[in-house]
Amino acid sequence: MKGKNVRRFSFVLFLFVAAIFLIGCGSTPEASKRVPFVEGQEYTLKVLHTNDHHGALLPNGGLAGIAERSTFINQVRNQGGNLLVLDAGDINAGPALSNYFKAMVDIRAYNMIGYDAVTMGNHEFDGDMLLLEEQIAFAEFPWLSANITRSNGKYLDEAYIIRDFDGFRVGIFGLTTLRTKVIASPDKSLIFKDEIETAKQMVDELRSKSCDVIILLGHLGTTLETAEQNTSIKLAEAVTGIDLIIDGHSHTYFDKPQYVNGTPIVSANEWGKFMGEGVFTIVNGSVTGFSWKPVAINTKDNIVFEADPAISAMIAPYKAEADALLDQVVGEATALFEQNGKLSRRHETALGNMVNDGAMWYFRDHLGKDVDFAFTNGGNIRAELRPGNITRGDLTTVLAFDNWAFLTTMNGKQLVSLMEFIASINQGAGGFAQVSKEIRYTIDYSSGKGVLKDLTIHGKPVDPNKEYTFVTNDYLMGGGDGYIALADNVGSYNTSITLRDAVIDYVIATKVLTPKLDGRITIIGQ
Repeated sequence: MKGKNVRRFSFVLFLFVAAIFLIGCGSTPEASKRVPFVEGQEYTLKVLHTNDHHGALLPNGGLAGIAERSTFINQVRNQGGNLLVLDAGDINAGPALSNYFKAMVDIRAYNMIGYDAVTMGNHEFDGDMLLLEEQIAFAEFPWLSANITRSNGKYLDEAYIIRDFDGFRVGIFGLTTLRTKVIASPDKSLIFKDEIETAKQMVDELRSKSCDVIILLGHLGTTLETAEQNTSIKLAEAVTGIDLIIDGHSHTYFDKPQYVNGTPIVSANEWGKFMGEGVFTIVNGSVTGFSWKPVAINTKDNIVFEADPAISAMIAPYKAEADALLDQVVGEATALFEQNGKLSRRHETALGNMVNDGAMWYFRDHLGKDVDFAFTNGGNIRAELRPGNITRGDLTTVLAFDNWAFLTTMNGKQLVSLMEFIASINQGAGGFAQVSKEIRYTIDYSSGKGVLKDLTIHGKPVDPNKEYTFVTNDYLMGGGDGYIALADNVGSYNTSITLRDAVIDYVIATKVLTPKLDGRITIIGQ
């Protein structure tokens, strides 16, 4: 209950501080009134875009920073001309400051910058429907997703927007990957539609509304996670009539557009480290040219864009309130707990070991529960843990999601089926498991598909007639990352304790942590 009270207090404080800074807050720029094009005259449209922001409000090692991003956008806007500012989704789920205020600080910054539209990414569905509705209402920009509707057929916010400029009209529609149903926690009432079929419908509708330029703001990804996934590349192969696909989800860095079926696909990496800058030329209502480049929002050695003082001033009181709690030192790390390249999605990691051993300590040793092992999905681990002091903020960044810990019981036969599913998950996928030291197994990829071998719990083979109780999280219990096998259990309950809080208490009790691997997960033929 204490955690809930802290979160409720923080949100009330957020609204209070938001009111203080309401004066001076910008809004989405009004589009100019459209006039017919002049025959033969060349018009230009500049498009600035980001994707996979993930709560990156502040610079990290000199890179990025939303106030610094704002400075770049203002410089481009001050040059005059036709401009769109867009984002391809995943504002949520990032560092502690953003998580603490449920990304509302990020949304306020987007309001002040004057984003024209943001697509809903899968991480916009990590929280419950109430939070999503609050975020939609708080935003002064439209959230786009043409392939997600409510049970009554209405869109969550908008499917598309149309912007009129002198001499041409632009239609922008949004798509959200269907992987969201598996890798996030969308409300069960929402209806998800096929991305490719929806795109065809949107192109037809926008052309019927006399749009000269059509932009897809898609949170789809360019990296194939499953055979069924519709990436932006697959979509471009199947759909004609789109003049630009701005992609998100896979955090891909592009140094130039990738053309597929004549359609340019671009992406601006992640966390606001880059901003894509594209320029269209339009003559007689038709696109005649497109150029694009990524613009680095500063580097470690070269600060080109200073922080926008208005954005910095807006963030400051939130940061101060969050820092008071998040800066509390709770332990010490003797060496780096690596997570570079999302290692927890590929093999055993010291950080995954610590998280699950911490969960075991909390429920078995601290609370006295009869628990056999713990596991969580590697995608739940979001950042490394650096040597030196460990703060609450560090652990909030590592475990960015407000996942409730569940105690679940399965008989041995059910458990083996679950572990066979875990072994079948491709390396690199967010569902790849990290486990506590009580369970050990081998995944053999030699045949091309992961095969479970040598499974033991407490050093013994699994007894099909015995019941085993383990710790996992509510996201997986709800079928996230494809874990439908968890539904086949003989008992499960929500502990009302977040995995993050359990791990924080473990770190406080342990005091000094040393990263180590012990072979609890063996990989063959990776």
